[in-house]
Amino acid sequence: MPRLPALAVATLTILLGAPSLAAANTIGSVYTSTTDNDCRKASNLKIDGDDYAAERTCRGPAGLVVVKNEDDLRETITVGRSASAADKEPAASQGFGPFNSTTNTIEWRVIGGKPFAMIQRWHIADNDDPEKNGRPKSKQMLVVTRLPPGAVCHVAYIDVTANPEANELARKAADELARGFDCKTDKVSVIGTDGRATALAMTSR
Repeated sequence: MPRLPALAVATLTILLGAPSLAAANTIGSVYTSTTDNDCRKASNLKIDGDDYAAERTCRGPAGLVVVKNEDDLRETITVGRSASAADKEPAASQGFGPFNSTTNTIEWRVIGGKPFAMIQRWHIADNDDPEKNGRPKSKQMLVVTRLPPGAVCHVAYIDVTANPEANELARKAADELARGFDCKTDKVSVIGTDGRATALAMTSR
């Protein structure tokens, strides 16, 4: 069998390695759950027999820990290498004034197996738009959060009702903004068309 010239061997090696290099630089999504069955209750406070506040820890990808705090029908979601680290992040105090809750699925944007941002759907109570029974209607919003290395904090809000392509906008914001976002100096952005959910979120921050 004839021997290939050194240059041909080098070129062949680069070509063969190209798919793996491309895969390592490809951004994709993985998903985890924050349901009660998939998380551990770390603490809770009862008043008159009812849960008033609770903290749950849930598994994230690549060893990350999600901390979900519920207090007086309001939630915060934060992330860290441990629960104690997550509780010290800016995201731990980034809540909203109206009653609110999150869905049980987190979408993680990852590159080379490493997550750099998360996307989660929030439900914000609109006290100015009640149901027939008097309970406030819920307005939906996607929250993009940056992840370690560096601080964990909200980066962008996308109103679900005002933007039919809300999921795509959230992924684009995560991919383009999260890694370069400075939690100390940068301001959270409303991406796409502003709506009632993002208005409630921004005015209550």
